[in-house]
Amino acid sequence: MNENRNGGSAERVIRGMFDDAGVRGWLHVAELDRPSVRVTIDPDERVPMASVYKVPVMVAFCRLVDAGLIDPSRRLTLTPDERVPGPTGISVLRDPVTMSLRDMVVLMMTISDNTSADAVLRVVGPDVVDAMCRDLGMPDTHVHGGVVTTFSRLVAETGAASLDAALAHVADNDSVVPSGVYDPAFKASTTPADMALLLRAIWTGQAASDEHCAFMRDVMRRQPWTHRLASGFPYDGVTVYGKTGSFGSMRHEAGVIELADGSTYTAVVFTQAARSDAKLPRADAVIGAAARTAVEELRSRQDT
Repeated sequence: MNENRNGGSAERVIRGMFDDAGVRGWLHVAELDRPSVRVTIDPDERVPMASVYKVPVMVAFCRLVDAGLIDPSRRLTLTPDERVPGPTGISVLRDPVTMSLRDMVVLMMTISDNTSADAVLRVVGPDVVDAMCRDLGMPDTHVHGGVVTTFSRLVAETGAASLDAALAHVADNDSVVPSGVYDPAFKASTTPADMALLLRAIWTGQAASDEHCAFMRDVMRRQPWTHRLASGFPYDGVTVYGKTGSFGSMRHEAGVIELADGSTYTAVVFTQAARSDAKLPRADAVIGAAARTAVEELRSRQDT
């Protein structure tokens, strides 16, 4: 039986929260063991997923390691001219860096290092990632070329002379942003429902071997950012696993919430703000608040 209650009070409350925060929101929160028990808002709509694309890249990497097609300890040297713009990790370093592929996966997932993500994606192959998504029943997820493709298309779509100029154009609230900038057709994109399915596959051992599913869960537990999903669950005994994503006016997080009593929920919240300011604390915080409201709704159903 499908126990989704899209017309219920929780959805109305969450939509109001999104409105108050000045964002358009997409949401899928479900019990891990009973995925049909869920709260959703437009869960099947494709959205550019920004750095959330690193989750399917990680899964595809682990599956190739399981198949013996990639050696996770293989070391790559990334030179300064191979840097992909980003605020963290190898992206901000100035000298050559030599590191194993497995450690690059850790960097791309924990601190969202764009250079590591690009290196791993080039080894795995975008077509392999998309094929993995089809295999796991995620027809609406496509990574294309990851962040590199997103950046190159952004420069073309804005007609800017450089990536910095393109990002500045998108961040300028007084500028008209070309409609193609947020078109999911040619950028890494997914739906909340697809991402919830992928998270569940990681947590139930269906995405890869038990060893590598445990590795992926551990990596997602180590993400340091607490201003989105985790902000809704600031309690001892609650573990939040997640991967954030940001692009222009879009702020996302996909993760898993494990409460002190062991009950576990997949939580995917995507948002797009009306403004493109780099700092919009309410737009970040509503991700955690919306997820918490959905979890509280699901827990209340257990008591009735």
